[in-house]
Amino acid sequence: MNVLIYNTQSELFEDLVEYIVKIANQSIKEKDCFNFVLTGGNSPKALYEMLATTYKDKIDWTKVYFFFGDERNVAPNHESYNGLMAKNAILAPLNISEDHIFYVDTTLEPEKAAIEYHKAITNHFDGGDLVFDLILLGMGDDAHTASLFPGTSILKNREVEIDSVYVEKLSTYRISFTAPLINKAKNIAFLVFGTGKAEAVKHVIEDQQKNTDLYPTQLINPIDGNVTWFLDHEAAGLLNN
Repeated sequence: MNVLIYNTQSELFEDLVEYIVKIANQSIKEKDCFNFVLTGGNSPKALYEMLATTYKDKIDWTKVYFFFGDERNVAPNHESYNGLMAKNAILAPLNISEDHIFYVDTTLEPEKAAIEYHKAITNHFDGGDLVFDLILLGMGDDAHTASLFPGTSILKNREVEIDSVYVEKLSTYRISFTAPLINKAKNIAFLVFGTGKAEAVKHVIEDQQKNTDLYPTQLINPIDGNVTWFLDHEAAGLLNN
């Protein structure tokens, strides 16, 4: 685990963009493509916009495939749909080909949407191991990541797959990568900032005794990959080191 702490969000974003560019170009050099899993919410919007503008010439975008680590059970044109934010911030500005974007089909029932998303990803990997080059993740102040929320059924799922999960505190379903699928990635990057995340960050990174039901992000421990935390000084404020 690599923990990087920044004085400002702008410094954090700049370093994270450079990190993404490096992994993208390395993947393209090695196997002529880059499989990149995006995170949702508002936190990464500025990051995506940087990739689509200042850094747009740093990557051969025709060789990048985009996926979503989780999705909300809303219509694809709903403002809360993660795919729509990504489309507006990075995918449309870069004119990414539709066959390089793997959206979650939320016109289906959640369970069916999860099954079909898993099928689409499996087809992309030609039936081989589902190993992504980079999975970008955020974390909530309740220590959830993707849609792995505290106390939910998906936390017990040991399969490398996509699953649907009912999040009681939000009174809604979500579609999400399972922890075992995330843990197969070559690289995982957490983007976390703000004082509201500090307590969760401390528990996830420093607790010796794990409680993954309460702090689901503790489940993220790649089998043969790297984890890097990109934190601002506020989110890192309670860390001992």
